[in-house]
Amino acid sequence: MTTRTGAERSSTLRAWTRLLRAHAATTQLLSGRLEAAHGLSINDYETLSVLSRAPGQRMKRVDLARRLLLTPSGVTRLLEGLQEAGLVGRTRSDADLRVVYAQLTDSGATRLEAASCTYVGAIRTLLETHLSESELAQLGDVLDKLPGVGDHRDTTVLEAA
Repeated sequence: MTTRTGAERSSTLRAWTRLLRAHAATTQLLSGRLEAAHGLSINDYETLSVLSRAPGQRMKRVDLARRLLLTPSGVTRLLEGLQEAGLVGRTRSDADLRVVYAQLTDSGATRLEAASCTYVGAIRTLLETHLSESELAQLGDVLDKLPGVGDHRDTTVLEAA
């Protein structure tokens, strides 16, 4: 077993604390802008974005939960609000009526398209104001090494903007 020095433990905790604070601060900023301009939380936006790129713009609720890193009950609560707003619907499989899908509605696709400019603009402003292009590339490479980060294609539409 390798023994870590106090400085090594300190670096680990500093990195962890910074990662948590960066996530909380950026999530709060992005959610605030999306909420003010489009009535969407960042989780709402991510859900609509994931559904928009799924085959037939629909996914099994359990698969959507896994993709969004939410529990089944968490995705149920999230989808309830989106369904009430008419942005997502529930559809059943023709092959197996026990299977329920979350389906992006036309209203959901329209709201996502409108919100994408706000979302991408806020991310670009936030990151490009504080980090150089090489720092952004390096940050992406470092974060890709963490479990669950580099495993999926990005859920945002940055490439499209």
